[in-house]
Amino acid sequence: MTKLSISLAQMHIKLARVEDNLESAERMIAEAAERDSQLILLPELWSTGYDLENAGDYADALGEGMFAQISQSARGQSIAVYGSILERRQHQYMNCAAYYDADGGLCGVYRKIHLFRLFDEHKWLGEGEAPALLDLAWGRAGLSICYDLRFPELFRRYAVAQGAKLMLICAEWPLMRVEHWRALLIARAIENQCFVAATNSCGDTGGTVFAGRSMIIDPWGNVIVEADEDECLLTAEIDLAEADRVRSTIPVFEDRRPDAYAAR
Repeated sequence: MTKLSISLAQMHIKLARVEDNLESAERMIAEAAERDSQLILLPELWSTGYDLENAGDYADALGEGMFAQISQSARGQSIAVYGSILERRQHQYMNCAAYYDADGGLCGVYRKIHLFRLFDEHKWLGEGEAPALLDLAWGRAGLSICYDLRFPELFRRYAVAQGAKLMLICAEWPLMRVEHWRALLIARAIENQCFVAATNSCGDTGGTVFAGRSMIIDPWGNVIVEADEDECLLTAEIDLAEADRVRSTIPVFEDRRPDAYAAR
């Protein structure tokens, strides 16, 4: 099985209004299930937005609180769910993206490695320490969050060292840098010859207008589906076997010269 139907939940996140955001997320999860999607992506920090100074009011331990709620939603709608929320971990708060399968089981956890200083993440959150790869029936997928998009070495590791054919990205990317968002997403797909599925938030949240423009891109760099700047749910089917076809047509990975790139 290499085909996968994905929905992107482009939400207008309401700052610090957890119940309102949960209602929106659950509505979109249910709609994606009605469309027979196998996976839905929620945006970065979809339950709170960037109310980081009050992280202690929202953060839950993995498996508890909001994490348990999303697990229950995944199981109830028989759809896999991926998106990030605030996690309470030991003595830190983390920007944590969990992937729950259609049975509500936790299949993977990714904690944001690259913290975004412009939004003061480094002041309130702990740094993630490792990439996270999913190895599921339809293929391998690398997990990431928003600002990670600017660090191509993370995605190269997923594709070359770990064989990922799909990158999953949840984000809160501002409208003022929307062209960076589009260019970087397409670049990550082309250079790694993989699918990229990226969900962004939209609208004004806490005084920042977010870009929307959620999209799915194929391994040739073609945009399969793209949202505008309004709240919506996008759905598309992909065939991960296409990544193999592209990689065999232009054998970029085989032609790499890491020996020549090494610092001397």
